[in-house]
Amino acid sequence: MIFSTLEHIFTHISFSVVSIVILIYLTNVVVYEIVGLSGSSEKGMIATFFCITGVLVTRWIYSGHLPLSDLYESLMFLSWGFSVIHMIPYFRNHKNSLSAITAPSTLFTQVFATSGLLPELNQSTILVPALQSQWLMMHVSMMVLSYSALLCGSLLSVALLIITFRKNIDFLGKKERLLLKRFSFNEIESVNERSNLLRNTYFLSFRNYHRYQLIQQLDRWSYRVICLGFIFLTIGILSGAVWANEAWGSYWNWDPKETWAFITWTIFAIYLHSRTNPNFQGKNSALLASLGFLIIWICYFGVNLLGIGLHSYGSFTLPSN
Repeated sequence: MIFSTLEHIFTHISFSVVSIVILIYLTNVVVYEIVGLSGSSEKGMIATFFCITGVLVTRWIYSGHLPLSDLYESLMFLSWGFSVIHMIPYFRNHKNSLSAITAPSTLFTQVFATSGLLPELNQSTILVPALQSQWLMMHVSMMVLSYSALLCGSLLSVALLIITFRKNIDFLGKKERLLLKRFSFNEIESVNERSNLLRNTYFLSFRNYHRYQLIQQLDRWSYRVICLGFIFLTIGILSGAVWANEAWGSYWNWDPKETWAFITWTIFAIYLHSRTNPNFQGKNSALLASLGFLIIWICYFGVNLLGIGLHSYGSFTLPSN
């Protein structure tokens, strides 16, 4: 009873703190950037990490097993993975460009885990025989950590595509304005019009330079985070194959979960291979990563809707009494 109460306390604290972090971030972006508030948001994400860690540890203690046996526990672990990825640039003394992705991802995952699922699905139950193995910690933790990293990297690629698309619109708009100036009926322009044109061109060049820097930064961080997630995914698939051989007598059974995990691995393997070609970096590779974002959700969440196959114990079935 005590540990269950602690779990609820940690859950509500982490939810409140990450909500404040997102509010601070929106304030800095929409209203005005305040240095003190930016530092507070980073500390808030660290506090969120420790609170989610407290949720997982207390659930581990009173359930007697690693909290990765059902959808609720895996969502909380996924939220914990988002907070871990958020703190990597912080402890490396880099400017944290991931907060716009990791903080909302942490919040939405927690909201769905605590409010979007039936209360019966949040209850800790005894492990089914298929999960009573030492491979549970290795396989499932690696898979969920890979999902969190790959989702963050894919969302960074989606942001890159959005900014690139807006850049192309601005470029076309600027080109049209220059053409209108060039083919104007008045061949002689006033001095004021010329000075305004130069000032606007300088402003657009300055803004496009910073946008180019942001695109390069998003591309770099997306590649790094996806590399990390791909390593986790590879370890998770290999450990799962060994576990499957021990439990079912075969390394691979083309179960729906296994099939979509293989598809996910293939998509991001193609992405990483395409990065070796300099001409395919940036927008082209971001398209692949954006496709991977949908594939991950099908693998992690969509397959559970079917409730079939060897991994059906992770579906939306209610625990039996």
